[in-house]
Amino acid sequence: MATQHLSPALRVPAASPAYPMAKPGYGKRSAPEQQARARHDFALLPTRERYVAGFVDHLPDGAAMSVKTLAKQLPLYGQQAISTALTALSVAGHLRRVRCAVVGAGDETRWVFRTFWSRTARDNEWWNTYLATEKAALAAAPVPEASALDTAPPPPWAPAEELLPPAPERPCTEQTPEPTAVPQQRTPARVPDAEPVPPAREAAPAVQACRSPAYLALARLGRDDHRLTLSADDCATLEPQAAQWLARGVSVDYLTHALTAGLPAQVDSPLGFVRRRLTDKIPPRLPTENTQPATPAPARRLLMECTDCGRPGLPEALPDGLCRPCRTAHSGAAEDSPRPVDIADVKAHMNNLRDLLKPV
Repeated sequence: MATQHLSPALRVPAASPAYPMAKPGYGKRSAPEQQARARHDFALLPTRERYVAGFVDHLPDGAAMSVKTLAKQLPLYGQQAISTALTALSVAGHLRRVRCAVVGAGDETRWVFRTFWSRTARDNEWWNTYLATEKAALAAAPVPEASALDTAPPPPWAPAEELLPPAPERPCTEQTPEPTAVPQQRTPARVPDAEPVPPAREAAPAVQACRSPAYLALARLGRDDHRLTLSADDCATLEPQAAQWLARGVSVDYLTHALTAGLPAQVDSPLGFVRRRLTDKIPPRLPTENTQPATPAPARRLLMECTDCGRPGLPEALPDGLCRPCRTAHSGAAEDSPRPVDIADVKAHMNNLRDLLKPV
């Protein structure tokens, strides 16, 4: 039967603001539904585990949780002792280490490591259920685009000029200088033999720009094949039928190829021939993309890590937060630890041997 340590948690130094924080997405994360902090927290743990648990419990979310960082902040124990204490806290139900795949910019996938902490000891069933719900929250959480430096307020030591609002813009009449007066130039006399220059034709490009892609595709048929030369009135008449083709998702090249492929040697009526092909060869209407329900993306599941060796696995495969080899070694070490009675018997036996070896 294990001996219960009923002494309260040791007092640890409060976490200073200078405690190193992990990168965004890493570090400590508190589990929900914890009991309020009290003096008897971690009272059943050994002295070293109580000390480490009290320090970790006071750390803010996002704090670095590596063994090396904790050993620097806890001068009483080294890295090996901190690692052993974290393993014991995982077995006691206070700690779980997990990893999650996050898709970043450019579809680049990276692994994010987190350490979940619970002041209240939880069993394996609670941790498995909580991690199953947490992975859904992580999959739905948006990735922040702006960094903390972009949204942080200006520092207090910033100069006053940088904190002042920008001056209102003045009217354009004050900023724009007046044009310099230029004396009126004498207009040269017009030569009677010179012909007047016709005005630039600006209406033609404007009308062409207003034409639909279907009208332009019909107008270019005569350039591709002279047998399908259409007039402006013919193009306007056939434009609604050609627009139906484009509305069904086909391209202009597809429309042109369907109308010009396999032409007879002579086409007597280009208007009637094109109208017949637009009616007979009209493509089927394809379903839009919004009609079919989008396939939901597969939910990313959290992978738990062994607290001792870091081997990843499903939460159900790592009871107490330990893999099978580490769990066997941990239970074997606990069973093989000598009892105080055995230590006293060994000392008495050694003293008896020393007495027998003394010269008479």
